[in-house]
This record gives sequence, C-alpha cells and structure tokens, in this order.
Amino acid sequence: MQALRPEPGGGGSIRAVMSRMVQQEGLLRPIRGMSAMVAGAGPAHALYFSCYEFLKNRMVSKTTSQFNHLVYGAAGCVATILHDGVMNPAEVVKQRLQMYNSPYRNVLDCVRHIYRTEGIFAFYRSYTTQLAMNVPFQSLHFIAYEFGQSIMNPQHAYNPQAHILAGAMAGAVAAACTTPLDVCKTILNTQQVDVQVQGMVHAFKLVYRFGGVPGYFRGLKARIIYQTPATAICWSTYEFFKYFLQKREDGRHFDRISSENEDLSSVSPSYTSTISRTSTATFSGSGLIYNKSPGPVLLDVTRS
Repeated sequence: MQALRPEPGGGGSIRAVMSRMVQQEGLLRPIRGMSAMVAGAGPAHALYFSCYEFLKNRMVSKTTSQFNHLVYGAAGCVATILHDGVMNPAEVVKQRLQMYNSPYRNVLDCVRHIYRTEGIFAFYRSYTTQLAMNVPFQSLHFIAYEFGQSIMNPQHAYNPQAHILAGAMAGAVAAACTTPLDVCKTILNTQQVDVQVQGMVHAFKLVYRFGGVPGYFRGLKARIIYQTPATAICWSTYEFFKYFLQKREDGRHFDRISSENEDLSSVSPSYTSTISRTSTATFSGSGLIYNKSPGPVLLDVTRS
C-alpha cells in the first residue's frame, strides 16, 4: 500500500489487498519475510531492553521525578539506535519479500540478490530514515507506556492487564504519529536497482507529488492494527520475564542470606535471627553490616 510504484491494480483497502494477495499468491503470502524478522528480533530486542533499563535506572537515580518522562524518552532513543542497527537489514528483506508479486523465492534468495546487485549499502539505505522515524516513535512509545503505567499501575508491580493495555495504547499513539515517516522509509526500502529516491527529503517530496497530503497517511489503519497488538504482546512478555527472573534472583538471595544466618547462629548461639521483608538488614553486635536497598528479602540479626 505504501510502495511508490506498486503493481498495477495492487492498491485498495486492506481487505481488498489481503484478499487479492491470498487468491493470487497463496494463503501464506501475507506472512512472507517473517523468518527474517525472527532472526533479527532476538539480538535486537536483547540490546533494546537491556540498554533502556540500564540508562533509565541510571538517569532516574540522578534526576528529580518531574523529569522522568524526558528520561524515558532519552533512554528509548539510545536503545533504538542499537536496535535498528540489527533490525534494519531484516526490515529491508521483509519488505522486499512482502512487495506485491515479489520476485524473490525466499529470505536467502532475497539477501543474495540484494547483495550481488546493489551491494551491502542497500541493507542500510534507509537506516537514517529508520532512525528518523523510530527515534520519535520509540520516544513517544516509552513515554506513553510509562504514562499509562503511572495511571493504571502506579505501584509499578507486575500487573499483566496494565502492561497489555499500556503497551497497546503506547503502540497505537506512536504508530499514528509517525506514519508519514514510515511511508518514506518503505519507499526507500522497496526501490529497485534503478535508484530514484535519494534520501528522506526526496522521499517526502515524491510522496507529496504523487499523493498529496493523504499520501503521507497511506497504510495508517494497517500500521495501527499491526502496532497495537505487537507492542501489547512485546511489553507483556518483557514484563513477565522481568518479573520471573527478578523473583528467581530474589529467591537465590533469600537462600544465600538464610545460609549466612545459619552460619552465624552456629558460631555464636547468643545471637538469634529473624528474616524479614524490609528495606535494610543489619548484623548488630558482630561488626558486620549488610545493606540491600531496594530488595524484598533481607536479614536482621539482633542480640538475644
């Protein structure tokens, strides 16, 4: 729908395009290119979320709460640069395979053909445009998600329903606001050897020339329909594994402290211990002070 020169008769509504695609090219045609995205998604999202959490925690601890939304946006920007460095080639391959009547047989055939005829630069031709789109997209995405969490889940506890709803809302808002950039990125990714579009500014001019202002919003509904469940699934999955891994780490920490407590009791029977879920822990009288903040499993040893 967003390609500059789609196959004649290949336009129309989402339903018409999907119906014609399945009839002419088979039932699995709409998911062509999925394997390319799967291959890139693992390492890309590992960099994405680890970078975001690291930068968010570091910057939040050094700023006041009134600047938290700016912190979320800034952390999302840096995470996006790393993420897109991995995902941009996968995105190019996916979009080439998903073009109407695509000439490529599979992912490997597409990669070989692009590399042989256009060079490695073709995989990153739209990288700056991708960043120009994804940096504002992810900034809006993270800000909207954290804002949704502050309303639906102010305690920031594990809440699957809140994570799904906040993720869906964030994806829809960010997708709608950045559709014009996505149109230009798609044009850059789907052009062939006879390169006609020389960057984002040129792409913006061509879109306006051929489609006017409405041309910038071609595929808006499809983009929102895609992004809303995608971001909901992404955030709910991430929050689940974050909760699961943190709970397992807390269990290990609890066992370790319990073992240390038993060792102290065996060495000095005059000490009794209680294990509590507070924010600090102290071995008083022994000269050993243990502090963990924040942390759910802690130890308090007092003289009997």
